[in-house]
Amino acid sequence: MIRYTLKCAEGHGFDSWFQSADAYEALADRGMVSCAICGGTDVTKALMAPRVSVAESAPAEPPAAPAVPDRPLSAPAHPAEQMLRALREHLQKSSTYVGGRFAQEARAMHLGEADERPIHGEASPAEARALIEEGVPIAPLPILPPDKTN
Repeated sequence: MIRYTLKCAEGHGFDSWFQSADAYEALADRGMVSCAICGGTDVTKALMAPRVSVAESAPAEPPAAPAVPDRPLSAPAHPAEQMLRALREHLQKSSTYVGGRFAQEARAMHLGEADERPIHGEASPAEARALIEEGVPIAPLPILPPDKTN
């Protein structure tokens, strides 16, 4: 396992663990590494100091006490996380998750072949581009699909 300090194009910094350096590169190349705060996928490795092991002959220093957060661990660490959580809850209450059928469902509603209703789901970049070119009103959402969250 390897831990990287990452940052997104919006300047948010966060840490994430990966199985290996190759695993990080594979996920990043596929646009599957996203900012923990805003959900953006323009993420790069930030400058970080290497972890250096202390020699066996050096006196061991007592480990520093972990910082105690001012909030419960289940509470969001940043106001943006609160907004994303509220957005996700609103979507779950007021729209239907259609998964990978998003492009087909949105196109059918746009063409009048299906009743209009609020939906959300997943589309590949090519599918999203085609929908936009056809005039189908869509917008990207900074949240993960239900089966890709932990």
